[in-house]
Amino acid sequence: MAREPRSLNGKVVAITGGGRGIGRAIAEALARDGARVAVGDLDQASAEEAAAALGDDALGLGLDVTDHAGFTAFLDEVERRLGPLDVLVNNAGIMVVRPLVEESSDSVARQIDLNLLAVIHGTQEAMRRMVPRGTGHIVNMSSLAGRSGFAMLGTYAATKHGVVGLSEAARAELRGTGVEVSVVMPYFVRTELTAGVPDARGLRRLAPEDVAAAVVAALERPRFDVYLPRRAGFLIKLGGMLPRRLRDLLARAFKADEALERTDLAARAGYEARAAASAPAAEEERSAVT
Repeated sequence: MAREPRSLNGKVVAITGGGRGIGRAIAEALARDGARVAVGDLDQASAEEAAAALGDDALGLGLDVTDHAGFTAFLDEVERRLGPLDVLVNNAGIMVVRPLVEESSDSVARQIDLNLLAVIHGTQEAMRRMVPRGTGHIVNMSSLAGRSGFAMLGTYAATKHGVVGLSEAARAELRGTGVEVSVVMPYFVRTELTAGVPDARGLRRLAPEDVAAAVVAALERPRFDVYLPRRAGFLIKLGGMLPRRLRDLLARAFKADEALERTDLAARAGYEARAAASAPAAEEERSAVT
C-alpha cells in the first residue's frame, strides 16, 4: 500500500534564489499546498515581489548565499518570523557555458562559491536546526550534469557533482535522525540560466513548474534521487553499468556535447553579465586577500 503523502500545510520552507525561475516556481507550488514560504534572493526586490504574490504568510528577504554569516542570519530571521525551519531548498546557482581552457579563474571561483560552498553551508545550517527537533527535509538542487560530465560545462559539472556527493554524505549522516535529504537533478529548464543553449536530441526542455512539482512530490513522499525527466535518470544509471566505450557511443547518439558547442553566446550575454555579479561577498573576500 502506498504511503499517505506528508502534509506540507503550515510547514516553514526557506528557498534560496527564489525570486525567479525554478526557485520562484517551487515557492509558488509550496505556497499552494499551504506552506509558509521564505524567499531569499540576491535581488531583494524580486524576493519581496515573489513573496507578496504568495500571500500574507510569505516572507521575502535579500540574500547573498556566498555571505555565510548573512546566510545564517537569513535562516535566523526566517525562524524568528515564521517558526522553526522544516524545509530548506538550496536552489541558488549559476551556469557558465565555455570551453574549460577559456574559463577565467574568477568564473571558476564564482561557480564554486555559489553552486557548492553555499550549498554546503546551507546544508550544515539546516542540519544544526533540524536534527535536535528530529524532523526536517533538505532539498539540494543539482543537475543531470551532477551525474555526468558535459563539454562546455566543466566547472558547472564539477560543482553539481559536488552537490550530489555532499547530499549522499549528509543522507548517510542523517540516517535515523528524522531528517530527510533529496537531490534534484533536472535536464535543462526554460529559465534565463539556459538562454542560448540548444536542446540535446530526444530530451525535452523542462518548465520550472515541472521541477517544482517534482520537489513537492519528494517532500510529500520522501525520496533521495529526483531525476527530471525520469527516463534521463534511467539512461544515466544504465550508462554507469556500461563500459566507457559504449557510454561514449550513447552520449554521442544524443549529441549532448554537440548541442552545447552550438550555444548562442550572444543570447547568453545578459544572463552571464548578471551571473558575474552574483557572488558579491565572495568577490569582496577574494579582493581583500589579494
